[in-house]
Amino acid sequence: MLKAFIVDDEIQSRNILSNMLQQYFPEMSLAGGASNIEDGLKGIKEYRPDIVFLDIQMKGETGFDLLSRLPAIDFALIFTTAFDQYAVKAFRFNAIDYLLKPIIIDELIGAVNKVKQHAVFPQPVSKLQVEQLYQDIKNPPKIHDKIAIPTAEGFIVIPINEIVYCHANSNYTEFYLTDKKCILSSYTLKQYDEILTAQSFFRAHRSYLINLSHVKMYKRGEGGEIVMSNGHQIELSRTHKDEFLHLLNIKR
Repeated sequence: MLKAFIVDDEIQSRNILSNMLQQYFPEMSLAGGASNIEDGLKGIKEYRPDIVFLDIQMKGETGFDLLSRLPAIDFALIFTTAFDQYAVKAFRFNAIDYLLKPIIIDELIGAVNKVKQHAVFPQPVSKLQVEQLYQDIKNPPKIHDKIAIPTAEGFIVIPINEIVYCHANSNYTEFYLTDKKCILSSYTLKQYDEILTAQSFFRAHRSYLINLSHVKMYKRGEGGEIVMSNGHQIELSRTHKDEFLHLLNIKR
């Protein structure tokens, strides 16, 4: 049985989330809740919850203030936030789950099920991921230069410019890096397509997402083939050909 703990300064928000959890997850034990950082710290230390729902903005305090005072984050973490679209992208880059307020029940069910199945949370979020998320949200104009990748062993943080391309493998994604290593992520290629296309990545094929900065050569054909910096040749979908040639300023 999972134990949950809610930290949110709005009593209505805590009550709504609590009622949702009790209704849709009757097997879950709600250890309690807190309206501020001090009570949140005491509650987490006392109840040792498996999952913490943490508000970000709380009357002059933030959820990051709470996390910074913990020796380790040894629980699954789901932020509850009313932040804008840019901040949402920051959550995705750092592989930290979140729920936008007002919370939609389907999204809550999906987030909790990830924790229950250990599919996307093989281990608790790291302090490094939280610090990176904090910096991304604090400096909105910042271009992301790193991404956290959830794997079977834990989260791996890598520079984006070291990714040559991503390859879909069923419901997983293979990351091929400049050092010849391959990392298997528990996220789908579609999820990475949504956040990496703004970082000079291109969906060359339904199974491939390539880093345009690592394109070495284009071989003409019906769709053609793209030769990457590691020598791998990737088929270019015919439907994506014109867009690719335009991006690289290549004439047909």
